[in-house]
Amino acid sequence: MTDKITYLNPPSAGAPLGLYSHVARVPAGEQAFIAGQVAGRAAATPEGARDFAAQFHEVFEAIGLILGDLGTDYNSVAKFTTYLVDDDHIEPFIELRKELFPKLFAGSLYPPNTLLIVDRLAKEEFLIEVEAVARLPG
Repeated sequence: MTDKITYLNPPSAGAPLGLYSHVARVPAGEQAFIAGQVAGRAAATPEGARDFAAQFHEVFEAIGLILGDLGTDYNSVAKFTTYLVDDDHIEPFIELRKELFPKLFAGSLYPPNTLLIVDRLAKEEFLIEVEAVARLPG
């Protein structure tokens, strides 16, 4: 048994609607549940307060830093949950992910992702929040 996460798209689930897999098969091991990350720096600046792309990149940078602190990287992510405050951000989210994910992940399959549109996040200036579940090495 390998200690790597395997992303799968079983025939019964149909084709994914975007850059995600329907299933992450995770071998036994320690897991980390990473709280939703928001773009504190970008959201705090006047030009970043309504800049979805800037917040997107800051959120994924923050998750990457946390993964690094845990001794791992994006290839150990088993699942994302993404919260957006505006359904107009769905298409930009999909496009930004198409640019970023091939740089973050070793393969061409990506973790499951649940995408939710919510009324607001902890502060009104936050446009995106992403939480992750990862399997830690060892």
